[in-house]
Amino acid sequence: MKINLLSCDAQRPDKRAIARCIAEISTASENLAHELTDILLEGDAVDIEIEDKNRGSALRSLRKLDIDYEIVD
Repeated sequence: MKINLLSCDAQRPDKRAIARCIAEISTASENLAHELTDILLEGDAVDIEIEDKNRGSALRSLRKLDIDYEIVD
């Protein structure tokens, strides 16, 4: 399943926690997760692919970090 990470509305976003979350829920490596986190926090949308078996927990983790997302497919 693909999702777009649109923005992070947290008052003080935790870059390490966001990068760790992206690395855990997606097929991205840890280095790529850090790059995607930087892009997201700069205000640009990021596309990631997550496994369907992790869908519920992945979306819950994103909401917990105040990350707005949209499901692409």
